[in-house]
Amino acid sequence: MNYEPVIEQLNEILKHEWTGVAQYSQASFIIEGVWREVYAEKFEDDAKESFGHAKLIGDKIVALGGVPVAQRNEIKQSRDLTEVLQNALAFESKAVEMYTKALELAEGDRALVVFLEDILVAEQEGVDEYTKLLRRSEAAGEAGARKSG
Repeated sequence: MNYEPVIEQLNEILKHEWTGVAQYSQASFIIEGVWREVYAEKFEDDAKESFGHAKLIGDKIVALGGVPVAQRNEIKQSRDLTEVLQNALAFESKAVEMYTKALELAEGDRALVVFLEDILVAEQEGVDEYTKLLRRSEAAGEAGARKSG
């Protein structure tokens, strides 16, 4: 099997995971107000998860004969909680897309497919969690708008 396309995709994923480490860490630093106690730890945990995925992917790139990238993409940041949650949902959704592409490229290597599927499950759980958080956040915002309107 030619692993070069897989390695290229894994390096794109690695950049994305490094971005997650920075973006989620930044969110944990700047979140303020009554929601800080709830969300700062969640964002820290998400940064740790991204770092864990980066480590797994970097090690796999080397195992396949490649060299892991040491770059990240631009982070998105905001002081607005809803926007931070939307950025997180977009980040997790992009990760699902990227791992799905890597899975397609890994067809034929069952062990690599299982490795990627395990991480994909965690990424999809992130999408589901942020979707639920935003649904509740948006409903609360609409209720507040109705009360003040």
